[in-house]
Amino acid sequence: MPLRAGGRGLPALALAALLAALLALAACGGGGPLDNPATIANPPGATGQKLSFAYFQRCINPLLNTPLPVRIGGVTTLNTCAAAGCHDNGSGTGGALRLFGTAPAVELSLAPEAIRASDMYKNFYSSLGESVVGSADASRMLNKPLVRGVLHGGGLIFDNPNDPAAKLLRYWINRPMPANQDEFSPAAATMFTPPDPATGSCNVE
Repeated sequence: MPLRAGGRGLPALALAALLAALLALAACGGGGPLDNPATIANPPGATGQKLSFAYFQRCINPLLNTPLPVRIGGVTTLNTCAAAGCHDNGSGTGGALRLFGTAPAVELSLAPEAIRASDMYKNFYSSLGESVVGSADASRMLNKPLVRGVLHGGGLIFDNPNDPAAKLLRYWINRPMPANQDEFSPAAATMFTPPDPATGSCNVE
């Protein structure tokens, strides 16, 4: 039985055009009405708490620059979130998440103003725009690579929520800094083992 549109059979040419449009949405970044907004917004969370910059720099930013398997239409390739055509700030098509590639690490001892002027902080700030502080399961930062209830033009990145990279994202988003402390709070030390953002390993639970 032929596909029907408007009471008539859908011509093969129209069907081919529809499939081409859907495949275009599957390109890295997607675009269109189902994609991220074009600008970054970081409204305050319900509690006003901040996510840790130290944990982002040590544990999340490397993840954004790691070649990961991308599965689209049964084909698997390797790419990074910060790649050109994906979320690269200069040539990416991935909506609001804009990344400055392998941004150099910054010394956490620098003044907040100096850190906030760095490319690393720009990556941090952009990632905040895709995160709901304290609620990873409501955050596009986690849901898009899982293709969980939201379109991700870059395809399926994490097979399931227990993927090691997904666990890093969940941990970061679910553990904001104490109330009335900023993103540079020394409380972030507890997110590492041993409790040192410079040498500790990234906790995930």
